[in-house]
Order: sequence, then C-alpha cells, then structure tokens
Amino acid sequence: MSSNKVYKPKPVSGFPEYLPEVRLVEQQWLDHIRRVFESYGFCSVETPSVEELDVLSAKGEVDKEIYVLERLHKEEGGKDARLALHFDQTVPLARYVAQHFNDLTFPFKRYQMQRVWRGERPQAGRFREFTQCDIDVINVDSLPLHFDAEMPAIIWETLSSLPGMENEKIQLRISNRKILIGLLEGKTNNIPEALRIIDKIEKIGKDEVTKLLSKDCAIDDENIKIIMNLVGHDGYYILQDLTASNEMMAQGMEEIKFVKEQLSNLPEEAVKVDLSIVRGLDYYTGTVYETVFTDDPGYGSICSGGRYDDLAGQYINKALPGVGISIGFSRLFAKLLEQGKLPIARKSPADVLMLLPADDQHDKATEAAQTLRKNGHNVEMYHKAQKLQKQLSYAEKKGIPYVWFPGDGEVKDMATGEQVKADPQSWTPHE
Repeated sequence: MSSNKVYKPKPVSGFPEYLPEVRLVEQQWLDHIRRVFESYGFCSVETPSVEELDVLSAKGEVDKEIYVLERLHKEEGGKDARLALHFDQTVPLARYVAQHFNDLTFPFKRYQMQRVWRGERPQAGRFREFTQCDIDVINVDSLPLHFDAEMPAIIWETLSSLPGMENEKIQLRISNRKILIGLLEGKTNNIPEALRIIDKIEKIGKDEVTKLLSKDCAIDDENIKIIMNLVGHDGYYILQDLTASNEMMAQGMEEIKFVKEQLSNLPEEAVKVDLSIVRGLDYYTGTVYETVFTDDPGYGSICSGGRYDDLAGQYINKALPGVGISIGFSRLFAKLLEQGKLPIARKSPADVLMLLPADDQHDKATEAAQTLRKNGHNVEMYHKAQKLQKQLSYAEKKGIPYVWFPGDGEVKDMATGEQVKADPQSWTPHE
C-alpha cells in the first residue's frame, strides 16, 4: 500500500483569515459602512484586482511593494509581467473615470470596498492583503471645497457608529499641502523629499526630521526652525497668527480654515488641524486627512486621503479634480479584534434552527422553514433526524437564538428557555 504525503496547512504571513464568527462581524461592518456611504448618495463601483503595471509603477513611491502577475510556466521568450495587483483604489479609480468619462454623471460620487495588495513586511495592523473602503468625488474642471469637509464628516459618522467602536476615541487630523509647499518655496530645491521627511515626524521624531531636512534637503537652521514651529504645534492656533509668504500658502490657509469651520458641528477634539500631515503620495495637492486613535496615536492612521487635482490627467485630456478618503478596514478591524472589543457571539447568521425530530417530518419542517424565510428570517435546517438534545446542543454551539419544532408548531428561545406555540406566517422574535 502506498501512503500519501500529508501537507500540514499553515497561515500565510500577512494574509488574514478568520473563523465564521469573526467573519460574521466583519460582514456586519462592511454592511454598515455601505449603508452610510449610500446615505450620502455615493454609488458602488468595482474595478479589476489587476491594472497595467506601467500605470501602477508610475507612482514610484510604492513600486517596491507591487505584486506582479506572471504564469508559473512562462513560454520561452515570453514577455515580462504586464499586469500587477493594485496597491490602492485611487489609481484604478482615475483610470476608470477616464475610460467611462462619457457615461458618467458629474460630480461623480463613488464608493469602492475591495481588497488591495502590498508587498510590505507584515506587522501589527499591516497586512499584505487587506480591505479598503474608499469614497471619492470627482468633477470636471473644478470641485467645490465643501466636498473636502464632507469627507471627514462622513468618516466620523461611519466610524463612531460601527459595532464595537462606540467607546473608542478617534481624532480626524487635517492639513493642506499647499501651506507647507508654499512655505518651502525658496528654502530647498527638493520640496517632494522635504514633504516626505516631514510626513514621518510622528514615526522618527522631531530631532531626526531636523537632521534629514538639513542633510537631504539643504535647508538652513533658521528655516528649519520656522518649519518645525509650524508642524510641531496645534496648527489651527498657529494659522491665526501666520502670515502667508506667497499665494499658494495663502490659498492653503484659507482652504483649511473653511474645512475646519464646516466641521464645527462635530464633537470637541474630533477634528484637529495638524500641519505635519502631508501624506506620502505626491498626487495629493490640497487638503489631506489622517485619522488616529486618540489614546493610541502610535498605531498609525486608520483612515486617510485628500484632494488631488490631476490624477486622471495621464489617461484623458480633461481636468478632473477630486477628493477622497479611505478607511483602512482590515487595519481597524484587526485592532479591535485583538483587544476583544468586537461583538463576537454567533457562529451562524441563522435566526432559527429548524429541528428534525423524525424523518417523516422533513416535508413539514421544509415548508415551515420556507415560510419563515419568505418573512425575512434566516433559517437553517438540521441535517438529519437525531436525538433532540443533540440538535439543541448544535444550536447552542452556533449561537442560533431560536429553535423550531415543526411537529408541534412551537418555537423555543434558547436564551430564556421559553417555548411557545407559533405560526411561521406571523411569528416575530422577541425584541
């Protein structure tokens, strides 16, 4: 006799996989986010998991993290990889809008909830495969500034009402890249690098940022002091006394003041102006956002985005400014899961387990189950006639709140033990 070699399965690092009871809550979160997005008039789109490699690698900041697609057995003389998995949903959106431009109604408001892939080192809250939930508004020629304020308002409503997030303190931090770009003009010949360095201030600290601005951007000590004063304190109060040195800086200051005032209806401390926020991707041109846990800012941003003026310019000869924000769904979900704050209780979406006391009751059980389903209840049929206690134990293990006795026309509340007569046509569970 030959023995088959057994491969022992093991998790793949950076690719999360959950048990049914966790997945059930994950789906509840996705449904909740979808409802809020749609309540503001955002429509759903989905783009392919892959894009042209040249499109994605044009954003050179992440080219080392891109996963390319190739056949395992490539034909001799075959071409290099042409396709790659998308690392975010903003670049695919720009391509999508350009491609379908004549069929879309502008301002185009879309949401997109998909998995993305990045080949970075897995660590707490960072995965190689993860879900993002994006909203964006794109218009032709110009986009009203009030959309810049609508984005964080939607995110606040979404996050603060997620199951398990009720007691979490979060803060929306906003800035405007025009302020720093305007401030840096004439102080360095490498503004993009200076912005990337400043964006790391929370990770590497003020002293290291100071050193790098001097070493890599040739900014003198006096100007570094001006920059660090701007990014190292509460930005909103600094703006009250700050004098713009050029038109771009003045425009950024006016824009951020407008956005902050539009968000004044949110709870105190919900929104903070933080001029150190730049966002690493160069396609952002104005307002930028990051969202952190107030009590654990070191965990990093759980929601980020900003305004971009010409992201679709490489695909179409149109000015298509937009603004968007993205929830790092997997990052946020993983934190609350690890802390035991998610409402994980049930291993099944079923409201009712239809018992099967005997084989001759199968037709009656099926009929009752179908009636309950038509009335909006999720019903699982027990798979075969067994002892009653075994069936009840099955319902208890899966967290199914009610069991139905088809022969007697009775339903039992598993939590209270109460068992009453019931008609599948009119039955409703206890509140």
